Amino acid sequence: MNEMTGDDHRLPPALADVARVGFDYDDGNGIDFEPYEAFCSAEETTDWLRQWTGNPELDGDAYRVFGQNGAGGLAALWYGRPGHPLAEQPVVFMGSEGECGVVAGNLSDFLWMLADGVGPLESVLYEEHESRPDAHLTQLAERHATTPRRPARDIITEARAEFPTFTNDIEELCR
Repeated sequence: MNEMTGDDHRLPPALADVARVGFDYDDGNGIDFEPYEAFCSAEETTDWLRQWTGNPELDGDAYRVFGQNGAGGLAALWYGRPGHPLAEQPVVFMGSEGECGVVAGNLSDFLWMLADGVGPLESVLYEEHESRPDAHLTQLAERHATTPRRPARDIITEARAEFPTFTNDIEELCR
């Protein structure tokens, strides 16, 4: 059993702190993100992935879902680096309208991305990412991050360069 499929659905401390943050969508000028207080169960994740792809043969073992946007798209840690700790796994987003992509290369970079004012949905939908630093999220990232602070656009570019086939691989799973 890999570390992503155990019965423990408690969030790592950094994501638990994110879950306590109230994100303001601000009529499209903020972050459209609703973090969960725990990871979704393996059964919920499998059901969702099967519905999202239309592929009844898939299971959700490679994902730990930890939040959504207002339309129901999901943010997850993806077990894209076998053998690495959970916090070193990439963050991905799969939207309600079929949009998907790698958001950040690891949990630490995801924290810096949020601190820069960009959420999972925004990272996938928009090419340009205007920096809108948030003092509270910056403090949260400073407490938990193990990677250096960088602009969200750099974090997203680096993650997509490391996992260039993620979107195509997901599309190939769709029926």
